[in-house]
Amino acid sequence: MATASASASTLSSPLSFPHRRHHHKLPLALRPSLPCRHRLFSPSAVPGVRVHTTLRVLVVRAAASGRGRRVLSESKDVGSLLAPARQIASSLAPTATFVAATFVLWKLVEKLLLPKRAASLPADSKSQSGGMNWSIAAGTNLMSNLNAKIDRLSKLKINEFAKELRSFRTVDMSGRNFGDEGFIFLAESLGYNQTLEEVSFAANGITAAGIKALEGVLQSNIVLKTLDLSGNPIGDEGAKCLCAVLVNNAAIEKVQLNSSDIGDEGAKAIAELLKRNSTLQTIELNNNMIDYEGFTSIAGAILENSTLRSLFLNNNYGGTLGANGLAKGLEGNKSLRELHLHGNSIGDEGVRALLAGLSSHKGKIALIDMGNNSITSKGSFHIAEYIKKTKSLLWLNLYMNDIGDEGAEKIADALKENRSLTTIDLGGNNIHEKGAAAIARVLKDNDLITTLEIGYNPIGPEGAKALAEVLKFHGNIKTLKLGWCQIGAKGAEFIADMLRYNKTIAVLDLRANGLRDEGAECLARSLKVVNEALVSLDLGFNEIRDDGAFAIAKALKTNEDVVVTAINLANNLFTKFGQSALSDARDHVYEMNEKEISILF
Repeated sequence: MATASASASTLSSPLSFPHRRHHHKLPLALRPSLPCRHRLFSPSAVPGVRVHTTLRVLVVRAAASGRGRRVLSESKDVGSLLAPARQIASSLAPTATFVAATFVLWKLVEKLLLPKRAASLPADSKSQSGGMNWSIAAGTNLMSNLNAKIDRLSKLKINEFAKELRSFRTVDMSGRNFGDEGFIFLAESLGYNQTLEEVSFAANGITAAGIKALEGVLQSNIVLKTLDLSGNPIGDEGAKCLCAVLVNNAAIEKVQLNSSDIGDEGAKAIAELLKRNSTLQTIELNNNMIDYEGFTSIAGAILENSTLRSLFLNNNYGGTLGANGLAKGLEGNKSLRELHLHGNSIGDEGVRALLAGLSSHKGKIALIDMGNNSITSKGSFHIAEYIKKTKSLLWLNLYMNDIGDEGAEKIADALKENRSLTTIDLGGNNIHEKGAAAIARVLKDNDLITTLEIGYNPIGPEGAKALAEVLKFHGNIKTLKLGWCQIGAKGAEFIADMLRYNKTIAVLDLRANGLRDEGAECLARSLKVVNEALVSLDLGFNEIRDDGAFAIAKALKTNEDVVVTAINLANNLFTKFGQSALSDARDHVYEMNEKEISILF
């Protein structure tokens, strides 16, 4: 019974601990052996706060009956099994009590001392509050006044542009991107402007809507002579609006509408303008979408026009039909001096028709640009015949066609009879040594040609030799362009020998010829000799290394009377040592002779 009552007392009192003899070492507030009702925290712990916890004791009463004895017996077994658990619980109880007490204390302190949270604002009040406006879209999370600031700065900038238009004779406003709105504002500055003579509004995003702002403005301006609207997508509608304005303008002489999305309809409007306007001298329509219909319309206009001097139709879609249509207009025109038809794929038949019209031309054409037009040796026959007849042509461009050696020989024969041409461009025409030699023979007796472009032709070292032998003592060539001609170091040797004696060549282009150090050293030896003509030498893309750079630098230091002012050595293979040598040579020339040499690495 004693055992049973001991077990019963153990079960009935969960607050009794096996290690009760150590309880006096704990703080008073955390001692586990408490009466049924005990104050866990002293009043001094939290002033003004009294917290009480009531612990209820569960008492198990065992009946004296057999059933009670059975229960008591089961309790013995349970007690023996739960003894280790009671020991663990007795060990953890102080810690658990401490944690619980701390949590309660913290909640009380938080409630008393911390301020209450502000009540959430309703949706309407949030939207009306100041600060930042946020959005998911990129770039929209800006301050509410940022747009106003940008508008203010834009207006200030536009005002500065307007002031500039009223202050200077020539103004370049290309690429400012002020669009239609800015152009509409700036157009007002052109009305009654007595200062501005040339203005460029190129590449500013101006459309047909912006062009309408010129209506009523240019009619009153009698000073502006050049108007550049290139690079703006004005299209056919914009061209029509502009032409309607320029019909009554008596001052503007040059209009530039390159890359403006103008097609046949816009070209027709320009043609009507040319019929009625007696002031325009230059119209530029390069890089548009004008087809043969537009060419035909313009041809009809120049037949009636008597003031146009320069017509630019480069890189359009004229083709053979467009050239045929244009030829008819050229027959009766007396005023045109320059015709630019580069990149129109007119072909051999187009060249035939066009030059037939120019042969009947009553005026004096001085410049013809027929580059990149799919002209072959067949077409070169018609070109040669025209060269023989013309007495006014000064500049002929046949760049990037395919006349070959046969075409070069035909043109060379025609040049023997011509007494007007000063500049001829035969670059990129698949001309080899044979064609170069034919042209060289002409230069022996022709002293009118001052500029010869024969680059991008595989003439090789022998072709360079043929030219060098003639130009050593003959001809009047001042600009010689032999870039991308595959002459190599051997060809450079012939050119260098020619430079020792030639007294006319001022500009020499030898880019991308594979000269390397050997070719550079040959040219350097010539630079040591007194040369009174050569001013600009281009040796870019020639695989020149440090040795070649050192040789050129030494030549510049040695020649006290050097007249070269520009040397291009960009895109070669020399290191910082070669660059340093060239820089030292440049500084030496300046210190000794006070001459500046521009050397591009």
